[in-house]
Amino acid sequence: MVSNAGAGGHVDVAGGLRATIAALLPGLRPSDAKVMRLVLEDSAFVQSATTGEVAERAGVSPATVVRAARAAGFEGFGDLKRALVKDLALLRSGPRPPEELTGTSTVDEICELVLASHADTIGAMRATVDPEELGRAAALLAAAETILVFGVGTSAAPAADAAYRWTAIGCRVSAPRDARTAQLQARLLKPDSALVVISHSGHSAETLTVADAASSAGASVVAITSFASSPLADRATALLVAGGPDLGLHLAASSSRLAHLAVVDILHVAISLADPARAQHALGVAADISQALSR
Repeated sequence: MVSNAGAGGHVDVAGGLRATIAALLPGLRPSDAKVMRLVLEDSAFVQSATTGEVAERAGVSPATVVRAARAAGFEGFGDLKRALVKDLALLRSGPRPPEELTGTSTVDEICELVLASHADTIGAMRATVDPEELGRAAALLAAAETILVFGVGTSAAPAADAAYRWTAIGCRVSAPRDARTAQLQARLLKPDSALVVISHSGHSAETLTVADAASSAGASVVAITSFASSPLADRATALLVAGGPDLGLHLAASSSRLAHLAVVDILHVAISLADPARAQHALGVAADISQALSR
C-alpha cells in the first residue's frame, strides 16, 4: 500500500505528493480521479483556486472536489491545497528540466528530462513505499525456502537482477523468462515459498496468471508495482508501490523500472541482514568462482 495509506500522509520529499497521488489514481472513482488528474496536470492552478473553480475546471460538483481530497487521504480540500503549496516549494528549490520533449529538443534537454525523471522517481519512493509492507516482504523472502521472481516487458530486467542478486546471498531463486514456465513453477511452489511479481501497471495478464498460480499453491505473493490499486495489488500478500510520473515516450515505465530495481536493492540488504551467515557464505562462494574464472 502507499505510505500512510494516502496522500495526506505523504513524506515531505520533492515530488512525493505527486507520486503518491499518481499511485492512488487508478483506485479512485472516475469523478474523484478527474479532480486528482487536474491536481497532477496543473498543481499551480489548484493551489490558488477555490473549490468551485476546481469543480468547474474538472467538470464535477464542488462536493466531489472535497470528496476526492478525502479519498486521497486529506482532511479536506484546504488540506490538499496546503500540501500542494509545500510540494511545489520543494520542487522549485532545485533546477527544473523542460516540461516536455519535442522534435526540436536538444540532446542536452533530453538528457536533463530523463535524468530528472529518474531522480524524482527514486526520491519520491519515500512517499509511496509503505515501511510495514516493506518489512513484511523482507521477512517473507528471508524465511522463504524458495523464491520465484517474474516480470515481463520492462519488468523482466528487474526480475532477472533480483534473481541473480538474491541467489548471490544464499537464497534459492529462479526467474523464468516465459509465462508458461513461470506458471508451472508457481503451481509447484509450497506454502513456505514466495513469488515476487514485478509489474509497472499491475494489469499484465501473464503476471496475474502466475500470481494466481502461486496463491493456489499456498505461497506468499510479493508485488512490486507502480500503483496502489490494481488487480495485482489485490492479490499481494505484501504490496510495494514505487513508480515514475507519466512523461510520455515510455518514460514512466523506464523510471518505474529504476524504482523497482531500488526496491530489489532494499530487499537485498534486508534479506542479507536477516541471515548474515548465509549471506557471507554465499558471497564467499561467489568470490571463489570469480577467482577461478580469472585464472
